[in-house]
Amino acid sequence: MVKRLISANTSEILTMKAAELKDSIKASEGRVILSEDVVTSQPLGEDITNAEVAAAFGADLILLNDMDVMNPTIMGLYAGEETMATAKPRHDGRIIKDLQRLVGRPIGVNLEPIDTDADMLEDRLEIARGRTATPETLAELERLGFNFVVLTGNPGTGVTNEQIVKNIKVAKKEFSGLVIAGKMHAAGVNEPLVNPKIVQQFIAAGADVILVPAVGTVPGFTDSELTEIVKIAHDADALVMSTIGTSQESGSTSYIENIGIRNKICGVDIQHIGDAGYGGMAPVENIFTLSKTIRGQRHAVSRMARSINR
Repeated sequence: MVKRLISANTSEILTMKAAELKDSIKASEGRVILSEDVVTSQPLGEDITNAEVAAAFGADLILLNDMDVMNPTIMGLYAGEETMATAKPRHDGRIIKDLQRLVGRPIGVNLEPIDTDADMLEDRLEIARGRTATPETLAELERLGFNFVVLTGNPGTGVTNEQIVKNIKVAKKEFSGLVIAGKMHAAGVNEPLVNPKIVQQFIAAGADVILVPAVGTVPGFTDSELTEIVKIAHDADALVMSTIGTSQESGSTSYIENIGIRNKICGVDIQHIGDAGYGGMAPVENIFTLSKTIRGQRHAVSRMARSINR
């Protein structure tokens, strides 16, 4: 048996293997928050990382975006490295361990399953190879000690669901952490965003957590569709993460409250809040609002105040 994530101490959290972390999230009954943060932006807190700020306002899981895992940098992690001009890639294998030590949270990263043959809706955005999902980059996640990987696409990168399926299989061979997979938005591709068939393919490939857009973020994705997907995933012992990946994470607190309640009713296990705010992270008041909305003040304050030295 494991302790539920929303009540666990750092000493318990950072020793969890993938299966234990998954069970810990499941035991939290829809009250887990993941904050996505851009590592290449000058941090909101200037000389500290966005991950530290997000954790301080209630995030249980930290997802790094825009990271080249072959040349890893995190703005604000080391003294004097608050901008891209001063940052130096760290190849000693310590960068994620150092961040885990500071924030006391599981750390994950986005890798993008690029499909060069995708039917694009817009011009393709070319990204560094270290941000794409390949056997090489997935093996590097293992070396660096990440707790989870998210196989998804940023806007315009040309990530397809077919390619996500292929890379889930690779991830399960190369990486021992949790594998989260799915699309928050189209990622520039002309294809269905998500449906039961796609979810079943992700599960069959080995995904631990199915990523879906939060109801209220992409046009036409309804509460009933999300509820059906949650049932399919839970019946197969997979979890579901709803995502605010459409820049609405910087919207009003009333919007965040609405998103939190609607998606919790649909049964999701993790609620993601994206990075489209000043400094490459969601406004801190919106992280706290989401936390208070889906788990109440007691658990929200407990997560914020709990020392990472416990």
